[in-house]
Amino acid sequence: MIHKYTLNGFHIVLDTNSGAVHLFDPAPYDLLDYLDDHVPAKMPAAAKNALSEKYDDSTLNEAYRELLELQEKGQLFSSDDYGKFAGMMKDAPIKSMCLNIAHDCNLRCAYCFAAQGDFGKGRMLMPFKVAKAAIDFLIQQSANRHNLEVDFFGGEPLMNFDVVKQTVQYARSLEKKYNKNFRFTITTNGMLLNDDKINFINREMSNCILSLDGRKEVNDRLRVCPDGKTGSYDRIVPKFQKLVAGRGDKEYYVRGTFTKHNLDFTNDILEMERLGFDQISVEPVVSDPQLDYSIQEEDLPVVFKEYEHLANIMIEKKKAGKCFNFFHFMIDLNQGPCAIKRLRGCSCGNEYVAITPTGEIFPCHQFVGDDQWIMGNVLDGTYDHDMKNRFAAANVYTKEDCKNCWAKFYCSGGCNANNYKYERNILKPHKITCKLEQKRLECAIMIQAAMAE
Repeated sequence: MIHKYTLNGFHIVLDTNSGAVHLFDPAPYDLLDYLDDHVPAKMPAAAKNALSEKYDDSTLNEAYRELLELQEKGQLFSSDDYGKFAGMMKDAPIKSMCLNIAHDCNLRCAYCFAAQGDFGKGRMLMPFKVAKAAIDFLIQQSANRHNLEVDFFGGEPLMNFDVVKQTVQYARSLEKKYNKNFRFTITTNGMLLNDDKINFINREMSNCILSLDGRKEVNDRLRVCPDGKTGSYDRIVPKFQKLVAGRGDKEYYVRGTFTKHNLDFTNDILEMERLGFDQISVEPVVSDPQLDYSIQEEDLPVVFKEYEHLANIMIEKKKAGKCFNFFHFMIDLNQGPCAIKRLRGCSCGNEYVAITPTGEIFPCHQFVGDDQWIMGNVLDGTYDHDMKNRFAAANVYTKEDCKNCWAKFYCSGGCNANNYKYERNILKPHKITCKLEQKRLECAIMIQAAMAE
């Protein structure tokens, strides 16, 4: 399986199974239109007849030899060496957990998937006894895994910061006893940041995600206080700048959301860069089509052009030695993710779970609030292994729409929660999300091509 496309003057061919990426001259690129799933020993007559007016015999023959050589090296129309592992992917020990430390928030962002903080279940904070039980559960279910991850999430985690600190302290106290190493992350809107919290986050959190939508007018349109009128930009930007200045070499992301209202989201990314942030992620809102801010199918051509615009700006900045990282354009074409991650992505419901303030276990934070997905409770020891096995079996070979998709080993079947929310089936990828991911991948590969010139 191959995928070929032209972008920014480059003729790019991705060989899906091997991961090889080729930059072709026009002749070999055009020849691929006349080949189905392999390069036969002899050039098809249809190809030679169709292209003879565009290229002379010498050029065509040389181009065809190039294709044959790449096939012989296993870099073009390569065989699928991953499918045989799909049936072997059983449930695995848990390695990461999302602690919904607060089902409450001090903002009322219009597009919030968590029902503006309470996940539709009422506003509450996680007691320490639940957080403690969650850490115990993670240690128990992690088997012999050494490295474990815990993400403090909400709502707004800083509304329950004392429990965040207690939980970190408790987990650290068990590391040596159980041969574990905890890696903590936190996602915050920044409204409650102060020097004490900044110092703690920069000391204890391996990563932190800071929510900001870019330009002041864009951010303050939808990221508003409970009064529905007051924006958050002026209050959070100086705090984020101070936190990032103290991060050193630790990871962080400024994470934004773009909607139908700001399809020119490159300008928001550039605003983040202007503010001093160089680790940036901006996600599209794909939601109920009745909502006026939701990106729909008819918006995709504009969004695709904007991704291309962003990619070209990043190329210019990279060549000038002063570029930022954009999360969705960061791919490793040399090694890439391990085989299991290629096949099933984040592994929600299997190696990753979310815990609510009442101790309920969900496959991930985006399933929280839908009680049919409750997997158990850390307070009473219940745990649904049948559901865990169901998620363990969700991979690009059990998702019919993924089997023949050129991007499957990069998106890994997409987000199971989004699949269920929009298609009512964790095994049926959401089409708009797929198209967005494919476009981002094309742009990411093109950037690397440009930088290799």
